[in-house]
Amino acid sequence: MAIPESELILNKDGSIYHLNLIPDHISDTIITVGDPERVATVSQHFDSIETKIHKREFVTHVGYYHGKRVTVISSGMGTDNIDILLNELDALVNVDLFTREARPLEERISLRIIRVGTSGSLQPDIPVGSLLVSEHAVGLDSLMQFYPLVETGLEVDVARGVQESLQLEYRPYCVRGSDLLREQLGAGMVVGNTLTCPGFYGPQGRVLRLDLRMPDLIEKFQQFRHHSAEGEFRLTNFEMETAGYYALGRMLGHDVVSLNAIVANRATGEFATNSEAIINDLIATTLSRL
Repeated sequence: MAIPESELILNKDGSIYHLNLIPDHISDTIITVGDPERVATVSQHFDSIETKIHKREFVTHVGYYHGKRVTVISSGMGTDNIDILLNELDALVNVDLFTREARPLEERISLRIIRVGTSGSLQPDIPVGSLLVSEHAVGLDSLMQFYPLVETGLEVDVARGVQESLQLEYRPYCVRGSDLLREQLGAGMVVGNTLTCPGFYGPQGRVLRLDLRMPDLIEKFQQFRHHSAEGEFRLTNFEMETAGYYALGRMLGHDVVSLNAIVANRATGEFATNSEAIINDLIATTLSRL
């Protein structure tokens, strides 16, 4: 069945609406960054660049790194942008944009999507300058209120535990990322469980001129524990996208991993004076392991 024009929107040149890309513009390995200016920080390491495309906050460079074709694309901030990014990337490889029909299940293509971004530590034993790979992500955003995400028993229990700890009126969601990519790209990194927040200030416990409904929000994040046969689950760091990546990746059938440069520690109140050096270290490490 063809997908209606109102659901799969294409530009006049046949490219997909927000990303402004056609299938030939992407590779099967995609590095994503939040900041559009960081795309060039990644692609400067490429041996050659074949394509540069820019629309809105989505900047895309495609090139070759040591003979491997790699795409790097910016997402902007928040899981609302990840909803656009993941759905449109999937459509580029799993929907015929001419007939508007999805590939048969047995022909579906699985992408490797690697988020390379900054994050803040919640725990004093994860210092500024650390590189962290997210095993699980817990989403405090509402994106999964609109999708049929299937979670494991552990994931449901963790999400309910977070809901009870924060006394939320809705249940967050919890998703495990790609074991394959975590083992390949995360060797030697801190393995953590990342909290995805729907904002940078109040949802992450920051106070400027507005008070918080939960003044002890950071303490609740830091103290949360869930014990199961698999061991102790704690929240190690937070940011604004990883849970959206992991949930949509699972449902669409893509391997996704989130790699985090820790540039702040909320337990100690420290912020990195060399944050660009930390993210550059993460970029170089990621590329070397592709």
